[in-house]
Amino acid sequence: MTETSSIAIHDEGPIRIVTFRRPAAMNAWDRAMRLTLVEAMAEADADPAVDALVVTGEGERAFGAGQDLREAGPRDAAEADAWVDEWDRLFSGLRAVGKPTICALNGVAAGSHFQFALLADARIGHAGVRMGQPEIKSGVASSMGPWAIATFMGPLAAQDLALSGRMMDAAECERRGLLRVVPREEVLSASIALATDLAARPKLAFRLTKARLRDLTEASFREVFPVWKRFMRETIAAREAGA
Repeated sequence: MTETSSIAIHDEGPIRIVTFRRPAAMNAWDRAMRLTLVEAMAEADADPAVDALVVTGEGERAFGAGQDLREAGPRDAAEADAWVDEWDRLFSGLRAVGKPTICALNGVAAGSHFQFALLADARIGHAGVRMGQPEIKSGVASSMGPWAIATFMGPLAAQDLALSGRMMDAAECERRGLLRVVPREEVLSASIALATDLAARPKLAFRLTKARLRDLTEASFREVFPVWKRFMRETIAAREAGA
């Protein structure tokens, strides 16, 4: 097993498992976690001994609560651009993985963790899981959230979730086709089983098909980041103006 202050990496046979390790912060992202995860995803994709990737969280409360708002954010336009570029590498890194990617949801998936989960090939969780886009409640204007929800759930769902900030319970997530619900103690094993099943498909065909699915949304995905940078700049300017 490989461990850092923010994630742990170990293999169950040919299945690579990455675990977020900030349970006291509900596994909220900090910069170290994001950068380490980008490297871990690229390494898993390049390693011929790895057939699939499963991502989960430590503890029983959360898969991830989104960005840790206690971490200092960008202070000016240049820092805002660099900040968004790091998120680009995170989300693009997940989309670039040509092997099966499964999110094993051990608890809440909120904000950017919800978005991350939507970009995976599948999600498995338990009856206590909640998923949603609460960023607006914290005064955060989201560019990635509306895109991910509209792309994978439809524009009306994006309007509902992004503007209200409400969280969906597991039953609603399952009805919407976002989540397969299993008993809490089976979430990781079921995710490994699904990853193993998908990895049994012919590898070249699987990778090429994933690439084609990615291509279908790539143009609109690339539009997310300039908008995100504009939102960040406007937010910083408003803060400086005392708005």
